[in-house]
Amino acid sequence: MKTLVIAEKPSVGRDIGRVLGCRGSGQGAMEGGQYVVTWALGHLVTLADPEKYDAKYKNWELNDLPIMPNKLELVVIPQTSKQYGLVKTLLRRADINQIVIATDAGREGELVARWILEKAECRKPVKRLWISSVTDKAIREGFASLKDGKAYVNLYHSAQARAEADWLVGINATRCLTTKHNAQLSCGRVQTPTVALVAAREEAIRAFSPQTYYGIAAQSNQIRLLWTDAKSRSTRSFDRVRMNEVMAALNGQRSGTIVQLTKTRKTQTAPQLYDLTELQRDASNRFGFSPKETLDIMQSLYEKHKALTYPRTDSRYISTDIVPTLPERVRACAVGTYGAIAKSIIGKPIAAGAGFVNNAKVSDHHAIIPTEERIIPSALNDKEFKVYDLVIRRFLAVLLPVFVYEQTAISVRIGKENFAAQGQVVVAEGWRAAYGKTYGETDEEEADTGEADLKSQALPPLKQGEALPITSIKMTEGKTKPPALFTEATLLSAMENPAKYMQNLDKGLAKTLNETGGLGTVATRADIIEKLFNSFLIEKQGKSIQTTSKGRQVLTLVPDDLRSPALTGEWEQKLSSIAKGTLKKEAFLADIRKYTQGAILAIKQSNAVYRHDNITGKRCPDCNKFLLEVNGKKGKMLVCQDRDCGYRQNVSFVSNIRCPQCHKKTEIIGEGENKRINCGCGWREKYDRYIEKNRENHNRMDKRAVDKYLQKANSGAEEGLSEMALAFQKLGLDGKK
Repeated sequence: MKTLVIAEKPSVGRDIGRVLGCRGSGQGAMEGGQYVVTWALGHLVTLADPEKYDAKYKNWELNDLPIMPNKLELVVIPQTSKQYGLVKTLLRRADINQIVIATDAGREGELVARWILEKAECRKPVKRLWISSVTDKAIREGFASLKDGKAYVNLYHSAQARAEADWLVGINATRCLTTKHNAQLSCGRVQTPTVALVAAREEAIRAFSPQTYYGIAAQSNQIRLLWTDAKSRSTRSFDRVRMNEVMAALNGQRSGTIVQLTKTRKTQTAPQLYDLTELQRDASNRFGFSPKETLDIMQSLYEKHKALTYPRTDSRYISTDIVPTLPERVRACAVGTYGAIAKSIIGKPIAAGAGFVNNAKVSDHHAIIPTEERIIPSALNDKEFKVYDLVIRRFLAVLLPVFVYEQTAISVRIGKENFAAQGQVVVAEGWRAAYGKTYGETDEEEADTGEADLKSQALPPLKQGEALPITSIKMTEGKTKPPALFTEATLLSAMENPAKYMQNLDKGLAKTLNETGGLGTVATRADIIEKLFNSFLIEKQGKSIQTTSKGRQVLTLVPDDLRSPALTGEWEQKLSSIAKGTLKKEAFLADIRKYTQGAILAIKQSNAVYRHDNITGKRCPDCNKFLLEVNGKKGKMLVCQDRDCGYRQNVSFVSNIRCPQCHKKTEIIGEGENKRINCGCGWREKYDRYIEKNRENHNRMDKRAVDKYLQKANSGAEEGLSEMALAFQKLGLDGKK
């Protein structure tokens, strides 16, 4: 008898099959003496569309809502039906007596496999492979300690409840909004509150009233001194009259006295290990990667290169059972620029500090760390290496000693006023050696007030009571700034902790949101943000994210609680209870059905009106209705207002062609003979002329260089073959014969 192993993706399935001694048949499975390994292609099975229950639902009608089947049915996804058929055949083979679920170790991974088993009506015994990396060692150890599948039934019920709840609310609310207002509108219990967060930030900026503040800076040779208020110790004041009086009193002062000098030895621990959200934030801030892009890169580092552990984790700690593997993981990192640092760690006992080892703070998966698999960094592409580098340096940093520095603070009396300065001297570099430079960036508020200078300047040898020559005293002035618009990085933070970004929030609700992990999960937030861009509810202005007119109007059309993070917070709390076995799935879904009925009734009875304010004079070539102009994530598009039509046309997109004047990315606009390349600095050139001018240089490039250039230059295209690629094809420069 044999055991059937079901992986989530072919790459992971083939790795498992190779370790288990199976050989590939070329037909979606591998087989050996004891095991047969097959795989899904993501989901093979999903919840049926409404028309599956009644043909009348093919037409979206307001009077048919809400759609409430007694039991939601599963259907095979047509695009992957061939693979499902193979898996089903294997499940029913007489010589297969046991199933091992080897899909991703998490809620959604459990759903992938269990839906396949349910659709195929398989009742054979189930075991669970639960691993955090797909190295050969991890796979062997995982199969040596397989878990009973019954231990994960509640996790499946939690995933099933999440999927059915989103179906009931999402499909009904989207159909209701769309049919009532005859526009392509969508909403959901995660995406709509996320749009509301962006809108709330915009409102806070509009309501913000800047205030002018003042300070006084004195210079003594190399030392910069800042005036400090005797009572508040602040370096700024909003009272100009008072500051003018202080300046008048300081007029003519040419020396000051150090009235206090203190030296304090301080330590700073390394930043915590990465979870997915923190990694996505850093990759966005440092490299401009979108959250979805970072997740895709992480998946490649996890599955293809086996360099890093499971990416979809919300923990920043490791468990005690991982500690004995740390030396081997460090040795795997000891290549290239990491070699000297890694060897210094291996040469001493590794202290498992509470700052990164905590069983209580590890749920399904521990923090993202390197595997025991040694890799060659040069085998990674540029983006993979950047993300890999972030993780490796963070991992090495937590294993190094603390950063130790001596902070010197001086208080200087000039006339009757107090001035202060601080400086630092490094005693032991510690974990900062992993970065090769000062870690982190100056806080924006400190930079505005001059407090960064106060803390970081280098001070010469000084003594208490020493007189300092004062070479200048000047009044400084600045304005308070409103909160910044969200970027993809800061929006991730807001989704993770929405209570922090909401005013007048009930304390109980804030606690719930904090306990349930905010909007969405680490595994879904990147896709949610991408969906909001693709449905034109939010748009990008540079790096900043803003709501569109469509997004702002949707917020006025949906019920109040569907806009609030409270709903998804309460859901996640209940889904967690289902996973723990303290709440029945059926009870949760009964509440969801009641909620859905109330939400649909509220939308139907609403007097709110939706207006297209981005309609153009151009007509759709397919249905002849007027087109709408929208800002996609990477450029402008024309889309048909008819939801059944679906016509889309790129108007412009941001390419990676650099402006010869300011070297910023340019925008490609227009079609045919009118197509041109524009830059915000004012430079522009006809597209055909630019191609012709650069043709000679392109002809000198080999095939690999041409392919690389095409991929880079056209990364701004929305879909299909990009305009640049088509142009190079016409010129015979696409590397094809």
